[in-house]
Amino acid sequence: MLFSKRRKKDTFRIKKERNFMPTYLNQSSQTWYCKFYYKDSLGRIRQKKKGGFRLQRDAREWERSFINQHEGSLDMSFSDLYSAYFESMKHRLRDSTLLTKDNLIKTKILPYFGNIPINQIDPGAIREWQNIMCGQQMNNGKHYSSTYLKAMNNQLSTVFNYAVRYYNLPSNPCLAAGSMGKKQAGQKTFWKPEEFHIFLEYFSENMEMYLIFSLLYYTGVRIGEMLAFSYDDFNLQKGTVTVRKSYRRIRKTDYITPPKTPKSFRVIALPAFLIEQLQKYFSLKEGSGMDERIFSGISRYHISKFMNEACENTKVKKIRIHDLRHSHASLLIELGVSPVLIAERLGHENVETTLNIYSHLYPHRQKELAESLDRLYCTNHTMK
Repeated sequence: MLFSKRRKKDTFRIKKERNFMPTYLNQSSQTWYCKFYYKDSLGRIRQKKKGGFRLQRDAREWERSFINQHEGSLDMSFSDLYSAYFESMKHRLRDSTLLTKDNLIKTKILPYFGNIPINQIDPGAIREWQNIMCGQQMNNGKHYSSTYLKAMNNQLSTVFNYAVRYYNLPSNPCLAAGSMGKKQAGQKTFWKPEEFHIFLEYFSENMEMYLIFSLLYYTGVRIGEMLAFSYDDFNLQKGTVTVRKSYRRIRKTDYITPPKTPKSFRVIALPAFLIEQLQKYFSLKEGSGMDERIFSGISRYHISKFMNEACENTKVKKIRIHDLRHSHASLLIELGVSPVLIAERLGHENVETTLNIYSHLYPHRQKELAESLDRLYCTNHTMK
């Protein structure tokens, strides 16, 4: 109710303001254009002209939006603020990151706040939006995950922080409203080796999927990193693979970008059986360019589809693709690998990240540690 009342009020206000904006008709093309002066970020007076509008109101709307964005009016709509923010971030974020952010804001935030002036969006409105998001169901009938809710709230807060810094908005209303969701989900779901081998046997006649799932489980790489692997990333003589890029498909466009963080650039040692699988697979792909993606015909969707199919047929519990990465970490912890080496292999920025994510897997090793200390003490005590 609150959002609908505000939309009507803002639509009337904007229409009223538009009447004072001069626009002109291009007689030859029968389209409208606007021509006006504005003050840029350095305080200089500049002229702007923009044409090609089919309707007069479109020209007026474009002029109003442009002036609000460049002169920092606090009664600019949230949509105008977001447009300014997006332009500012275009050259600071990876394309895939920017597109993901843009999709979330356009589908989850702009429908509610788009037409409302930013100085009229208060903590109460933020709280109402949060409640709507928490109660909303997806097409499959499930609610948004706690981590996705957190991501939504973070994106909204980030745009308001931009307004506070660059448009003199007094405060970020998201801070007073409080957050929603959680930064991290609960305990990670993973497969033990025996579960994974039952699952993997389903692909004994499908070499490509067998190799894909083996790479994910036994290297711990992210799905985007694996899909970006090209032939020249592998050195089978040394038994290593170099992670230096990531692949994403967004809106039917392929993107190859740098890995998630600087520490994601890494060299991973491969076990002998995995090297043997890769050699067999590469022998079937002779003639491929060294910089070609080795799984060029495969997408995240295909892998997820095959994974669900195998789980249903093998009766192994369903987990997400990303949980194969958690499964690898769990396997390394079971083998007694130090957190420092696990962080290196997974490409975490620091060992604290590893411990924060997987700390719940370590307590069961406390007994083993105590027994080792006891054996050490008894050995030395006996020697005396």
